[in-house]
Amino acid sequence: MADLGWGTARNGRIRVWDPFVRVFHWSVVAAVILNQAVLDPGKTAHRYVGYAVAGLLALRLVWGFAGTRHARFRDFAAPPGRVLRHLAAALRGRDPRYVGHNPAGGAMMLALMALLAAICLTGWMQKLDMFWGVIWVEDLHAILADLLVWMALLHAAAAVLESFRHRENLIWSMVDGRKRAERPGEAGHAGPAG
Repeated sequence: MADLGWGTARNGRIRVWDPFVRVFHWSVVAAVILNQAVLDPGKTAHRYVGYAVAGLLALRLVWGFAGTRHARFRDFAAPPGRVLRHLAAALRGRDPRYVGHNPAGGAMMLALMALLAAICLTGWMQKLDMFWGVIWVEDLHAILADLLVWMALLHAAAAVLESFRHRENLIWSMVDGRKRAERPGEAGHAGPAG
């Protein structure tokens, strides 16, 4: 698929996160808040929010192969060794800035998406005759939902920390879709620069 102009510079900032990635991100944030803090578990509204997340995940899976550069899995899915090297560099304060997700951020995205899929699956299973009233399914669903909240908080904290370290508002970039253009020596994706 064509890059659709993503990466075009304007005022030293380039388009990185396309509209679908941003809508997906903030819709999932809203859905998790609704289902964890507002809606009653197991009720109709809770289930429909879960079905909406499942649909968004299916679309995001397709977009991970057909979307814009930084939306594609190949741009941010790094092997475990690269993730560990990035985390070690981050602990030393020597991690490079990435235009897209850094290797640890990419791993977190994949983990969050897998966790959301497992939550959707266990929620759906509770409505099947075969699993109706089966306690381990209900417990697993609740445990996964709680784990998702903790991982999302870790993700948000890392985004704030990286915003300070690299002097770039990563939260805002997920609103307007733009980040600072690459500078010499910076990595543009989950692979190392150069």
